[in-house]
Amino acid sequence: MAEVKKENWFKRTWNSVSKYFRELKSELKKVVWPTPQQVLKNTLIVAGCTLFIGVFVWLFDFVAQVGIDALIGLFH
Repeated sequence: MAEVKKENWFKRTWNSVSKYFRELKSELKKVVWPTPQQVLKNTLIVAGCTLFIGVFVWLFDFVAQVGIDALIGLFH
């Protein structure tokens, strides 16, 4: 029986890496990139939501702190 010789490790690795980049390029051609207006709109929505949640957390923390201080003052 004839022995089947394995391909060189460097050649196998190079083939795998080059195949990865060929497929990556192919997939990136399918991407639908957003317009600058869409990016701006989405950025403003994220910033607004972040600000809203931040204010909500700040208010909750403030009310909780006032409540805890009132309880401590009541029993102290």
